[in-house]
Amino acid sequence: MQRKFRNRFCFALSDNRKSKIENQKCLAVFAFALALVFYGAVAQAQQSGKIPRVGYLSLVSAPSKPSRNHEAFLRGLRDLGYVHKKNIVVEFRYGQGRLDRLPSLITELLQLPIDVLVSGDDNTIRFAKDATKTIPIVMVINHDPVATGIVDSLARPGRNITGISRLTRELSGKRLELLTELNPGMTRVGILWDVNGEGSKISFKEYEAAARLFRIQLKSLVVSGPNPDLAVAFQLAAKERVNALVVIGGQLLNRHRPQITNYAIQHRLPAIYESTQWIEPGGLVSYSSDDAESYRRAAWYVDKILKGAKPADLPVEQARKFELVINLRTAKQLGLTIPPTILGRADRVIQ
Repeated sequence: MQRKFRNRFCFALSDNRKSKIENQKCLAVFAFALALVFYGAVAQAQQSGKIPRVGYLSLVSAPSKPSRNHEAFLRGLRDLGYVHKKNIVVEFRYGQGRLDRLPSLITELLQLPIDVLVSGDDNTIRFAKDATKTIPIVMVINHDPVATGIVDSLARPGRNITGISRLTRELSGKRLELLTELNPGMTRVGILWDVNGEGSKISFKEYEAAARLFRIQLKSLVVSGPNPDLAVAFQLAAKERVNALVVIGGQLLNRHRPQITNYAIQHRLPAIYESTQWIEPGGLVSYSSDDAESYRRAAWYVDKILKGAKPADLPVEQARKFELVINLRTAKQLGLTIPPTILGRADRVIQ
């Protein structure tokens, strides 16, 4: 058909004079016109192509500069060929530490609309799970998502949620082991935790099991929101004569990192934390999965979903890379000498 049209077009232009030169000119014009039509159609298709939009929601306050996790997620996207604001758009939203803001922020993102939601907050995942059964959700959370009912299983998460679980059960025992190395002769450990946090309840049970193996007494230091009385919790720690402290991370306690690390220093308690984010505000030691690596890996899930994979078919991963971080400034304030055996194993040391 194209050939038939080409012939008619050429004959019309040459006024039926079928000289070889005229027909060659005619064919050249036709080819050029056809090329314009073709490339114009391609350009129009590219312009009308939908750029993927990803929602990134965190409960914390908006940082003055991109956080380590924020940068790691964008780096993970770049490694997969996505460039923010060019061939993908990431909509960042922050809850400013207020749980009551999460539902409205989720609604705002869903109405944009977004193609995938990424979050590292347990409460955000729960709100999002109730808000949508269709928009894929990629989680990067601390606790066991099966035990807390977020997914059906790690291998087959089901529904519209998948992602990464940053903590494994073995870490509770390793943290207590580190505390015994830091404070030989330690017999009593205080566990600071949010009594209303589902994930925190599970973590506390894990520490109980690990403490029995090390023959350590645990003293439960519970707090509850929205404004926990941290001073009372640390007064109880002093009354119970605890030798060291474990802080179970959760949304409530995460909002009070500077106050908690300051109280630990004031009470001269060597404390270990479940995230590296506690170290800059003055935490002594953290042992956890590499948070930045987990967020970089979250970009892989986003890529798979944007290419058509269903969250229900993407297994939930457990963190594969862990890091030990030590704050020597805090150790000095506590009058504590970090053993060379621990310093030699540290992935990062703050001086």
